[in-house]
Parts: sequence; C-alpha cells; structure tokens
Amino acid sequence: MSIACLSVFAQKKSHSFTVSRTIAASADEVWAVVGEDFGAIANSHPKIVSSNYINGSLKSGEGAERVCHFNDEKTKYVHEKQVNYDPENRSFKVQVFHSEDIPLDPEYSFAVYKVKEVNASASELSVEMTFRTKPAVMGAVAKGNFKKTLDSYLLAVEHHVKTGEIVNKETFKDIKKQYKD
Repeated sequence: MSIACLSVFAQKKSHSFTVSRTIAASADEVWAVVGEDFGAIANSHPKIVSSNYINGSLKSGEGAERVCHFNDEKTKYVHEKQVNYDPENRSFKVQVFHSEDIPLDPEYSFAVYKVKEVNASASELSVEMTFRTKPAVMGAVAKGNFKKTLDSYLLAVEHHVKTGEIVNKETFKDIKKQYKD
C-alpha cells in the first residue's frame, strides 16, 4: 500500500475487532473447513444460505473469489476474495469487493483468518475483522452485530468440523445449545 493510500485509509473511520475460539479438533481439520473449503462457507455459517466460487475460481488459494448469499432471493450478499493465502501458517485475508444490502464499504472491509495449533487435538480459530460502514455512522451498531455473527460462525465451524453436519439458521439454535461457553 502506498503512503498516499495509507494516509487516506487513516483518515477514514474504520472499526476492528477480533473473535477467537478454541476448538477440540486439530488445526489441520479446522484449516480444511475455513482455509481449504473457502467457497463452501455456507456449510459452516448459520447466516449464509448459499456460497460458491465465482469468476473462474475453482478452489481456495491466492485470488480465489466467492459470493456469500444471506437470503434465498440472493439480493443480500458479499463478494469476497481470498488474499495473502498462507497454508503453511494457516492464515489468509478475505477482502470484501462488493456488498449488496449490507452496509459495508468494500474499500475498507476485510477479515484475517488464523488457525493455530494448541495441541494435537485442539486448535484456536481467530478472525480479525476491519470494516467501514456506509453510512459511516452505522459503524458502532454494525460492530456489535458483526461480532455476534462471527462468534456464532466460529461455534458453527466447531460443530461442522466435529460432526460434518451442515450448519444453517434452522439448525443453529439447537446446535448452539450443545456448546455452552
């Protein structure tokens, strides 16, 4: 990023937060779901009704693109790209390129995923989200909603990794009861 870009970025008010969860599964098992199965996030996200690779992307990796639909009509969605893909360190960045009916400013919205080994049978999944809303005044309210959504997502990833079951908004209520924090 150039100095001019950093200067503009610094002038724009953005919000950041990190959520993390220790999962009773190996780091490789968790990485397989979040890093390697990037286009199929709908299998492990209670708010996403469908997701798929787009623009010629056939699998995860540097530059892979996906679209995530938040309703059956496919009118509420985000278009994202996987960048800084680092399978050795089990990390990557998801850059938002377009959002429809979601108050994100794509130029300033991204998330960094990291999977760290705790031991052979446990790992920590963390997601650090940085975003700016359109309009900007919605940022504080959106932060709480985004954080709650990501907390739910990490719990859903744990369930999906452990059981292989698809997690969606209909099944998530019962799933959530199984995992007392």
